[in-house]
Amino acid sequence: MHGLPAHDRVAGVDGRPLADPVAEARRLIELGERSGLVLRALGGVAICLQAPGGAPRLSRSVKDIDLAVAKGASKPTVRLVLQAGYLADEMFNALRGSRRLLFHDPVNERHLDVFVGEFAMCHDIPLTSRLHLHPLTVPVEELLLSKLQIVKLTENDQHDVYNLLFHSGIGEGDDAISAGFIAALCAADWGLWRTCQLNIGRLAQNLENSALGPEEQAAVAGRLAELRERIDAEPKGRRWRLRNQVGDRVRWYAEPEEEATAP
Repeated sequence: MHGLPAHDRVAGVDGRPLADPVAEARRLIELGERSGLVLRALGGVAICLQAPGGAPRLSRSVKDIDLAVAKGASKPTVRLVLQAGYLADEMFNALRGSRRLLFHDPVNERHLDVFVGEFAMCHDIPLTSRLHLHPLTVPVEELLLSKLQIVKLTENDQHDVYNLLFHSGIGEGDDAISAGFIAALCAADWGLWRTCQLNIGRLAQNLENSALGPEEQAAVAGRLAELRERIDAEPKGRRWRLRNQVGDRVRWYAEPEEEATAP
């Protein structure tokens, strides 16, 4: 865990949000565990928590906090987060709280975004059934997909993917990113497949512009190629093949709303 100054440790005990967003995410996850609520990190916080020692190879700043809970957990989540010192965006939560919740941290002037049951932006990534697999974050496959599903990748998003692939290999072991899991989701959703494949190509092309060294770039490039090959090799159903005939002539992704900026 990140080292915390004394006033932050006291703030955590008192129920006030901590200044360090990574430490604050840990606090919220622990509060959830105490009340029987499974909360897991997404976004930049999760990238840090997944990296060895909490230090991603490509450093990235973290401002806001993004979490996920299981489908149907909106009400207990609201209660817990309010008790933890946050203010709810009541209008947003009333309209969309079954799928997403927004809160404001008045102490540190940042937002807390909670995805309920799925990560829904350009594409929908299911979260509920595997939320418990990692003690702090959503599984690395869903975390990777939360980036690969973004149609307009930012530099931060690209660095997040590079970090994940630098720190984890592609395979089916406990310490690897399951290409089979990702491939199965893409085989069931042509739009997700299309966006992922486009992004894998962009990421490979832009690797030389990253701060990774030559050997590190080669390792990440190899993992991108492995992932792409595994996604393409996955058998596709009739519905996928029919949509493939239409191709890019019809938009295949959702336009994220302004407040739904990727974490």
